[in-house]
Amino acid sequence: MKIRALVLPLAAVISLIYAGVSIARTTPARVLTEPPQPPPRSSFEHTVAASGLIEPSSENIAIGSAHPGLVTRVHVVAGQRIEIDAPLFTIDHRQLLAQKEMAMARVARAKAAKVTTEVLLEQATRRLASAKSLADSRAISAEETADRASEKSRLEAELVSSLADIRFAAAELGSIETDIERSTVRAPLTSTVLQVRIREGEFIDGSTSASPRLILGVTDPLHVRADIDEFEIPRILENAPAAASPRGNAGLSYDLEFVRFEPYVIPKASLTGDSSERVDTRVLQAIYRIKSPDSNLFTGQQVDVFLEAKARTKTDP
Repeated sequence: MKIRALVLPLAAVISLIYAGVSIARTTPARVLTEPPQPPPRSSFEHTVAASGLIEPSSENIAIGSAHPGLVTRVHVVAGQRIEIDAPLFTIDHRQLLAQKEMAMARVARAKAAKVTTEVLLEQATRRLASAKSLADSRAISAEETADRASEKSRLEAELVSSLADIRFAAAELGSIETDIERSTVRAPLTSTVLQVRIREGEFIDGSTSASPRLILGVTDPLHVRADIDEFEIPRILENAPAAASPRGNAGLSYDLEFVRFEPYVIPKASLTGDSSERVDTRVLQAIYRIKSPDSNLFTGQQVDVFLEAKARTKTDP
């Protein structure tokens, strides 16, 4: 009787031991590891942290085409430094060249018509002057004299029309030549080619695109665009010292010089996923110049920015 009373407690103890062993065997071993890179730290006593993006001092210049067409030649490569008015790419303009030949022919025809009219007008002027210079008015009828005067007036009007035709044909020729010139897209300023996403043989529609085909920018100096949380705005000091570290490389730090604030507070473009982060957060963008950039920095690179700020008070969120 006593043995039967001990069976259930003994089975429970064995089951408990087995469950403990199973849990211990299946639980992964947790080893404390050090991060490959330490987190970035601020050297200021009171600081505001912001996320930043390296950009050209001119900001990104998205290059487009004035009119659609087939790309016949790309003149630049990414990373190339170019001067103002340097050719970037050329659109097929063979049809424009044919139109130019036709326009030149119209200009030549209008000029020839003008010369012919001038000759006839000169003759008509002489004939009218001869009729008026006759001593005996009966030598030529009044009707003939009137006809010669009318002919002279008609030719004068034709000469005015010929001059207008020349101007019109020349303007048309100039318009076509302008389109030919615009077929080669040129650099608006001395800059660096940041990205080339256009190839010979591709068709460009000339419309505005969210993904530009060619980007230029002035990379000397480089700027950092820092997104400052709107709740930290009261603590920001204009012209205060600031520093930036590339993401994943906290050992590098670059001193920043204040340039300006973008006065329009915008919605935050990127979220970190922190549980306390609100999706409706807005940010103030501040522009800083990197004082001594080196080969480790590239446009479009993310950086952690630290700004010297006012001390936090009890009223601050």
